[in-house]
This record gives sequence, C-alpha cells and structure tokens, in this order.
Amino acid sequence: MRIGTLGNGMMAEALATHWVSAGHDVMIGGRSADRAGAVAGRVGAASGSLAEAAAYGEIVLLAVPAEVAVAVAREVPAGRTLVDCTNALDHRDFTLAQDSVAEAVSDAVPGVRVVKAFNLAADAVWRNPPRGLGVPLCGDEGVEQVAELVEALGCTPVLAGGLRHAKLLEATAALAIGVWVGGGDVRAMFPALAEAFGTVPPSQS
Repeated sequence: MRIGTLGNGMMAEALATHWVSAGHDVMIGGRSADRAGAVAGRVGAASGSLAEAAAYGEIVLLAVPAEVAVAVAREVPAGRTLVDCTNALDHRDFTLAQDSVAEAVSDAVPGVRVVKAFNLAADAVWRNPPRGLGVPLCGDEGVEQVAELVEALGCTPVLAGGLRHAKLLEATAALAIGVWVGGGDVRAMFPALAEAFGTVPPSQS
C-alpha cells in the first residue's frame, strides 16, 4: 500500500516507521524539504512536498497541528482515504478548542474518505505501542484500509462508529489527557467487555 504523510513531525515519523517495516511504501511530506528528507532517511521512506505526498498515497496521514488541518487536507485528491490523527485541545483546561476536526476536514475535501484514528496516544506510544492496544476508528468509508495500518503496529482496530462519532473520540482524547496529567489511570475507568453490561453485551444475549 502507498502511504503519504502530510507532516514530518514526531507523529508521522513514529507511525511511518512501523508502516515501512511492514512493507508499505511511504512518502514523508512537509513544507520543508530538508526536514521531510531527514525524517524519510531515518524511517526508510521517500520524501516530497505536501502536495507530492498527498498525490502519492492511496492512504494519506494528516499529522499537522489542528489549526492548519483543514487547509493542509485540501491537498488530498478525491478518491483517497485520509487518516486524521489530530486533536484540537485547549491545554489550559484540557477541553476541546474545536468541536470536530475530522468533520471539518471531511467538509473541506468532498470525495475523500476521512477516518479518525491514532488520536488517543502521543507519538512516544506509537514508537513502541503495547501489543494488542486498541485503536478506535471512526469513519463512514475507508475503515478497512486504516484497520490494516493499525494491525501493522501490532495493535487491534476498534470500530467506533461513523465519522459523526469522531467528535466523541476527540472529546475522549481531551478527557483522557486531562486524567493522565492529573495522575489518574484511564484504563482503570472501564470494565472488561464481559462485565460492561453486568453479564454479556445485549447484542449477544
């Protein structure tokens, strides 16, 4: 699979490293040719401009600050799948600074399949993710392609609904980061599946 990254920061490098190792062809895209080339050299990928990476990838990773996500996403041609891993956080109180980045991106690029993923953990986690870590995916189309990229990291895709649910996933990131910063354990907040509904999920009863 051909993957282009819009962005050459730590998130793009962390994810691209695994995708290259899994045999995917990756192009690191950035505004700075030198920075994109340096990241590409470290991960074993090609490098190019944002427009070149967008045109290259069957799947395109949007890994830029949330405030420029919509503008950068406009580089992606119709028919591609765009993975949005951004979070628009207000770091003063760990609330959302924007209601839904993923839906705003989708509105800006009609004809592009937008999937929200990889937004619940920082780049340090994706450099060496715990095996089997669940990665929620929100999207109406293209989810199967993105699930393959999740599995390339040794993680488990978790279907979390259509793109309308992406705002909930973004809010979950804000909540989780606030809990972590406060010293709390997010995983301790949720029961196992078998216990979540008392015995078994309603769909299995």
